[in-house]
Amino acid sequence: MVRLTKIYTRTGDDGTTGLGDFSRTRKTDPRLIAYADANEANAVIGVVVAAERAGTGGGDLGPDVLGVLERVQNDLFDVGADLCLPLKPESEYKHPPLRVQPEWIAELESDCDRYNAELANLTSFILPGGTVAAAQLHVATTTVRRAERSAWSALEAYGSSDDGGVNPLTATYLNRLSDLLFVLARYANRNAGDVLWRPGGGR
Repeated sequence: MVRLTKIYTRTGDDGTTGLGDFSRTRKTDPRLIAYADANEANAVIGVVVAAERAGTGGGDLGPDVLGVLERVQNDLFDVGADLCLPLKPESEYKHPPLRVQPEWIAELESDCDRYNAELANLTSFILPGGTVAAAQLHVATTTVRRAERSAWSALEAYGSSDDGGVNPLTATYLNRLSDLLFVLARYANRNAGDVLWRPGGGR
């Protein structure tokens, strides 16, 4: 476990930050941007969970979905841990590094299929809205999609080899997570119905 005894260190006042292997990089590094975006998505999901637990989300997500979202929040921290630790041969690390696993992606796909099976087929694109939970899940969806784009930027910059690259499963996980969050946004509106896009209908 991580032990945090002091929150500010002043070590980043020069525009750099530490990676998981204790190397330093610029705060504009695409690798850092990717895990910062994942952290932002985690915060948005936290708002959804908190609102639902307080009874103000209106999505009636239930304990099963909230459990999925809380698992995802933990996963996103793990995704960030993976992104901040450049790929190297495991023999170079004192402890096995935390890496996104294919099983995590399979879990997301299973969740997508399970909750999507309870929804009506889409007949149009939908607008972010409806219940508070649905609207926030749409925000989370777009934030995760940005995190995925950032992960691909990091992969383009560093590659995926074990001489400092990026684990491509981080991007795959984020891609599949955005699908799940979209499904759950619809699930949060399952009683009231989707807010449908009407081309030209906003005038």
